[in-house]
Amino acid sequence: VQLQASGGGLVQAGGSLRLSCSTSGHTLSSHSVAWFRRAPGKEREFVAAVNWSGGNRYQGSVRGRFTISRDNAKNTVFLQMSSLKPEDTALYYCAAGYGNFISSLWRDFESWGLGTLVTVSS
Repeated sequence: VQLQASGGGLVQAGGSLRLSCSTSGHTLSSHSVAWFRRAPGKEREFVAAVNWSGGNRYQGSVRGRFTISRDNAKNTVFLQMSSLKPEDTALYYCAAGYGNFISSLWRDFESWGLGTLVTVSS
């Protein structure tokens, strides 16, 4: 599955962005999808994940501010980010794994897209 992440940009602290993860020529309906991010000088970290039926999991620092959702008819998974903080600045990646599961482990996802950059200014 080829994934495309989009929607990143520059936003002021407290602002919002919506990231999209879509496919071309494939369906995401049989995959679980997650967002990861890598901040400058830091390790890749889990952000949020969603399974087939809409079950989800969030990293503690984004819970209550970020919402992951999916539109299977559009083959797209969204990450709505609100109340953004400078520490949310990172390259955000979406990843897909075949099957119905929720995981925060990058190794559980076999397909990865190129990242989209989110920069939050203070």
